[in-house]
Amino acid sequence: MTTTAMSDFRLDPVSGLNIHRQANTLVKANAFAAVVFLMIGGFFGLGVALTRMPEVQLLKPEMFYLFLTAHGIIALMVWIIFFEMAVLYFVGAHLLNSRIATPRWAWAQFWLMLIGAVMTTVAILQGNSSVMMTSYPPLEAAPHFYLGLILFAVGALIGCFVFLGTLVIAKEEKTYGEGSLPLVTFGGLTACVIAIFTIASGALILIPTFLWRVGLISHIDPMMYRVVWWAFGHSSQQINVVTHISIWYLIAGLVFGAKPMSEKVSRGAFLLYILFLQLGSVHHLLSDPGLSSTWKIFNTSYMIYLAVLASLIHGLTVPGSIEVAQRKKGLNKGLFTWLRKAPWGNPVFSAMFLSLIGFGFLGGITGVVMSVEQINVLIHNTMYLPGHFHATVVAGTTTAFMAATYYLIPVVFQRKLALAGWAKLQPYIYSLGSFSFSIALMGAGTMGLQRRQADITYAGQALGYQYPELGKAMLSIGEIGGVIMVVGGVMFILIVLASVFGGERIPEGSAPWPKVEDADVVYERTEHKKHIGLLGFEAPGTFVLAMILFATLVLYYFINFKYLSTIWTLS
Repeated sequence: MTTTAMSDFRLDPVSGLNIHRQANTLVKANAFAAVVFLMIGGFFGLGVALTRMPEVQLLKPEMFYLFLTAHGIIALMVWIIFFEMAVLYFVGAHLLNSRIATPRWAWAQFWLMLIGAVMTTVAILQGNSSVMMTSYPPLEAAPHFYLGLILFAVGALIGCFVFLGTLVIAKEEKTYGEGSLPLVTFGGLTACVIAIFTIASGALILIPTFLWRVGLISHIDPMMYRVVWWAFGHSSQQINVVTHISIWYLIAGLVFGAKPMSEKVSRGAFLLYILFLQLGSVHHLLSDPGLSSTWKIFNTSYMIYLAVLASLIHGLTVPGSIEVAQRKKGLNKGLFTWLRKAPWGNPVFSAMFLSLIGFGFLGGITGVVMSVEQINVLIHNTMYLPGHFHATVVAGTTTAFMAATYYLIPVVFQRKLALAGWAKLQPYIYSLGSFSFSIALMGAGTMGLQRRQADITYAGQALGYQYPELGKAMLSIGEIGGVIMVVGGVMFILIVLASVFGGERIPEGSAPWPKVEDADVVYERTEHKKHIGLLGFEAPGTFVLAMILFATLVLYYFINFKYLSTIWTLS
């Protein structure tokens, strides 16, 4: 049995967590690698944006597809999954005051993922693997393109099992008491379960595809490939959803001393994700002839709505818990005093709340509408799709990960934030770019502009097509938003690098900021306790925001079906 000395830990004075030093090093390594790949992926994204903008058209078509492939794989998979490994180790070891299980295997995770990511990136840059992220057969990439993805996936799978092993150790050594796992760690466990399903799906299709490319298998059926690949491709984005929601809960507790409005309900919502969230993959397959209409309709209606219910629960309880905490601390007047007086200058909070807004109002609503078969058939292969998934993965997930990074730098890296003035502005600049990019591209997609096109003007082509000028204008506006997003991303990377390498060192045992008291403790000390909330609601402001979200969803549904009725006329 492994023994753990107290010298293997250090106490964080703000959170009160016993931080395992080996686990902390692994969190640092994975988080830093993630930020480096975000920088690389953002570079390729800028090239894509400046090419799709009709007024610029930076890259030739061959180079455009190379950049698009690199951007999709690095920004959508590599940066995010590296960061998720850091989050799993943080919520598994740090939040449970536990040592990490099998550190050597955890380092194997890191190096396999790093080698795999570099191998796939090199294959793309060599110019013969511009198959885009989906890499549908019969398109062929270099063998080491697939091998790199396989190594990356195996590394991530090892990380998942290290996380599960850490939970077992924490339970056996009673590092977090006798009760259930903390809610944030439970969210990490949910992400881990979905990740294991996702990675297994990737192995099921990437290994045969690699064998096909080296000549050991004669044929890969494209229909089979698409079905299995999307069990991997889209489900990997479901890991993102669960992880960034777990970060929302974490930050609500850290910044406000908030507790979930109902922990049982929040746990039940995470369980709904395990059971139903992967079914969102189906919206990529609605035009495929190999799947029955009954199966498509069932998965895009009755089943997917249970996953949507889970997101609505989290979207209500996270701001609701913040509102209740703020009211218990004295901000009990009016509907939105608690929100107006929130620490908007703290990038940990501002980035988290902007992530919640972006994911809920842009990514969530459009995802629900897009899952409807009739609408999906019209807009899936248009600019609407990148507009939608940038609303989820960028405005939602990436912004939440940035919020977590601003917390990790003082606590994990033990450095004060450098460029503090930039850090206050960065979430707003980045969100301005991601929001405008997503909205404008979805508008352009509604006008029919196709995605995965290097030149939507079809200049010099024998069979050209003229899109509406409004659609072209919206595309240009969206790509300007993309440039603003890159500016915000560059600010974030410079802040991280300046903080990690040049930030003022925080001595061990010193607090980077004052400890935030639990809102319940503050309320119990209040001499003249008053009922919090208004009109019988503990969180009336959140209830109003939830009704606005619901009304927006209904209105957007109506607009889309009204638009559909003008295209599918009855005669």
